[in-house]
Amino acid sequence: MSEPTSVTYLERAARVKLMIFDVDGVLTDGSLHYGADGEALKTFNVQDGLGIKLIQEAGIQTAIISARTSPQVIRRAADLGISHLHQGGHDKLTPFNALLHKTGLTAEQVGFIGDDVVDLPILKRVGFAVAVPNGRQAVLACAHHTTVAFGGKGAVREVCELLMHAQGSYERVMAQFLV
Repeated sequence: MSEPTSVTYLERAARVKLMIFDVDGVLTDGSLHYGADGEALKTFNVQDGLGIKLIQEAGIQTAIISARTSPQVIRRAADLGISHLHQGGHDKLTPFNALLHKTGLTAEQVGFIGDDVVDLPILKRVGFAVAVPNGRQAVLACAHHTTVAFGGKGAVREVCELLMHAQGSYERVMAQFLV
């Protein structure tokens, strides 16, 4: 984390142009259920999904970087219009750096929400590092902000609303629902 701790998490959130999400433990609760054919199944939170769509409307780009590979994640990313998706491998830093190059953004303009030690290389570099409360201690210690809600249980929606509030777009984006 390159800035003094005097920079608040809301100031950091106000700078985010790209929000990156981990999957297992963040977009899901981290549980893996196996079907009869051995395929791993994942459960996603609908409110989290709407939160992602809302920050896209607010002009924030979205991405997924996940250590595991899953066809369900490809489907979920497509459903939500997430155009930047990387799956597979514990090295999350390489796809993160490629994403910075592709988007032309700096690390300070990026937010990331994670829960486990494989997320630390990104969390240590982004301008807005977020952890879920059931994350590993090293992740919690590195985060600029920790959600109240757990992964897969509204943490992503909470972060999305925080981003919109910090950037002053919440009322504009939510107005479509308040008619």
